[in-house]
Amino acid sequence: MGRRNDQRRAALVDAAIEVLARDGARGLTFRAVDTGAAVPPGTASNYFADRDDLLTQAGARVYERLQPDGATLARHRTADRDRETYAELMRELVGRIASFRTGYLALLELRLEATRRPGLREVLTERVRADVDANVAHHEASGLPGDATAVKLLYLALNWLVVEQLTLPDVFTEAERERLVTAAVERIVAAR
Repeated sequence: MGRRNDQRRAALVDAAIEVLARDGARGLTFRAVDTGAAVPPGTASNYFADRDDLLTQAGARVYERLQPDGATLARHRTADRDRETYAELMRELVGRIASFRTGYLALLELRLEATRRPGLREVLTERVRADVDANVAHHEASGLPGDATAVKLLYLALNWLVVEQLTLPDVFTEAERERLVTAAVERIVAAR
């Protein structure tokens, strides 16, 4: 497939993410995606086998866009290996996820839709399990304090903090969120 087709597919999937975040899974139609991507009607149906294919690719694209950039990865590789660095990394992670508001909201919509679509549930389960496993493996290789259980507990706690921030942003101030992330790391991750 040519670069132009790859760019158009990415634009269509990005439009699907925006539709999911704005209108929910029920509002995700090929027509809505075509409109969101500003392409001729019928374009999305040429790129995706069906709605499930579109939902699955939207989820994959969110994860792709949530990956840290090269500068962030380089900074992580050279940082100290203590709980304060761990807390800083987690604050950066929460900030990065929250800054892609529509992507995270789209993932929440996909998770809800997965309760009704076994195929989507299977794909999301595999993807989230792989993501958790990759986070644990990265953590174990990083030399940061804590174990696999700490990584999983932080994953669970910080995901809900992001949900609060994106859906009810006035529950906690930005300063409170930062303190909560730090406290989560301090209380969950054993000191060396």
